[in-house]
Amino acid sequence: MATYLDRILASHRAAANNEERHFEDLRDQALAMPPTRGFRRRLASSEGLAVIAEIKRRSPSKGDLNPKLDPAQVAQEYATGGATALSVLTDEEFFGGSVADLAAAHAATTLPVLRKDFTVSTFDVCDARVMGADAVLLIAAALDDHELRDFMALANEIGLDALVEIHDEAELDRALAANATLVGVNQRDLVTFQVDTERAVRMAPLIPSDVVRVAESGVKGVVDATLLAEAGYDAVLVGETLVTATNHSAGVAALRQIPARAFAG
Repeated sequence: MATYLDRILASHRAAANNEERHFEDLRDQALAMPPTRGFRRRLASSEGLAVIAEIKRRSPSKGDLNPKLDPAQVAQEYATGGATALSVLTDEEFFGGSVADLAAAHAATTLPVLRKDFTVSTFDVCDARVMGADAVLLIAAALDDHELRDFMALANEIGLDALVEIHDEAELDRALAANATLVGVNQRDLVTFQVDTERAVRMAPLIPSDVVRVAESGVKGVVDATLLAEAGYDAVLVGETLVTATNHSAGVAALRQIPARAFAG
């Protein structure tokens, strides 16, 4: 049975197969960009649980979330609340995002920005750097071992941090084999699309202590985030809860009061 991820990846890979640009030219553009803001460094040095506040207009499972949002304004409100970093959806077809959303959010604050999209080619990695992102998302379930290693190496070459998203022990092994130093555990099942917090809690102690640990998806508020911090996560990536909040700043501020790495194991 095809999952939502299968459908999205098929679309992105079809676009990648029609790429007409020269990779060397794009890589040169990426290498010529100004220094990034240090996405991983900000998370690792955060006092208290780091919060990656997400800007997204809709999702395949929930439909419209905040379709008319002003990315610059929301980014500023997240920053006022104490967000550690931003995540911006740039997928247009399935999430209603755009490169323009990322550019606006990046220009509105000094926070580092993750390009949240479905990276399937070396062009996607370089594009993230050229559009101004400080980090790129690599989804282990979407990539084979060769792609994961190559995209990680390319990200390092052009100055990007890479958040490697995993779901289980096997994907964690693959991420570590690719030299990942920033790992996100997605609590949402790719087949059922249901949130499984027990998965995240189980995975946390398996991630080496020198790897920055991020819990993704399904964080509905302080209670959920506290549980994840106690399990050993350094950061939470929060989308729907924050982007639909009446007060974006207050939503972030509440999460930022949670101590990081409360778990001693």
